[in-house]
Amino acid sequence: MEITPKSLAALTGGDVEGDENAVITGFAKIEEARPGDLSFIANPKYAHYIETTGATAVLVGKNFVVDKPVTPVLIRVADPYATLAQLLRMVEGMKPQPEGVEQPSYVSEGVALPEHVYIGAFAYIGKGVKLGKNVKIYPQVYVGDGCEIGDDSVLRSGVKVYEGCRIGSRCILHSGAVIGADGFGFAPHDGKFEKLPQTGIVEICDDVEIGANTTIDRATFGSTVIGEGTKLDNLIQVAHNVTIGRSNVFAAQTGIAGSTHIGDGNMVGGQCGFAGHIKVGDYNEIGAQSGIPNNVGSKRRIIGYPAIDARQFAKNQVYLKNLGKLYDEIKNIRKQ
Repeated sequence: MEITPKSLAALTGGDVEGDENAVITGFAKIEEARPGDLSFIANPKYAHYIETTGATAVLVGKNFVVDKPVTPVLIRVADPYATLAQLLRMVEGMKPQPEGVEQPSYVSEGVALPEHVYIGAFAYIGKGVKLGKNVKIYPQVYVGDGCEIGDDSVLRSGVKVYEGCRIGSRCILHSGAVIGADGFGFAPHDGKFEKLPQTGIVEICDDVEIGANTTIDRATFGSTVIGEGTKLDNLIQVAHNVTIGRSNVFAAQTGIAGSTHIGDGNMVGGQCGFAGHIKVGDYNEIGAQSGIPNNVGSKRRIIGYPAIDARQFAKNQVYLKNLGKLYDEIKNIRKQ
């Protein structure tokens, strides 16, 4: 990659302060950048690095304030983080993409291979599978009978998609993800647990990203659904018949029990646990390690177990810190 701040500003709608013809050849964090690198400042706590960074150019906000002249070229944009994401996607898009069918691999008879499809070595494509254009299936991927994968979706090495599951367009499934394993359904009978067959599927809508080693179980009946634009981090468990809406983000190690319904636009921290058969509304912010045992409305900020309002949680932590002191004071009062 070789580009100038002038060209970057034209691509991103930014304004240049400094040498618009400087040469940029890569990306780096603001504290580690060297000459030739482009970096960014989106969080104010990193603003002081503008005085010491070795970067050739830095993406900053329109209202970013500098108190004295600085060495790097400033490219002022509306949203530095979003602009960085845009540029990184452009760079990724310029990389050569694999195509064709590598051997050894197995593609069932009758499976159509649209243009620009890639199937890596040791991959298995079952009977009746439907592949969209430009699908990339990396080595050691298993796609079971009757699955559907939409245009431009990517399945990284070691992904397993059980029979009948549907994956939309522009999805990314990272290594080790398992889509459509049996839900955890067992009926107690005569002192034993009898398996309840899981006859449904998993449906992943467009523009979903699934992290490494995340598992999404097939439904007992119907579908387990991951809504359009939702992003799941690594090591997440989504149980049978869960429905997740559009444009949610879930951090790592979160677990969602069966038949829970989650709305749109929620932001969920790591290691959260959702009980089964509950409903969570839209646009909530749920702090890390929260436990959600009951229904949650919309537009709330909650944390803790059981999860409560974030402000009340913060107050409670202060009370807990002072609990020992208060206990000692009560003991002294009793003695007196």
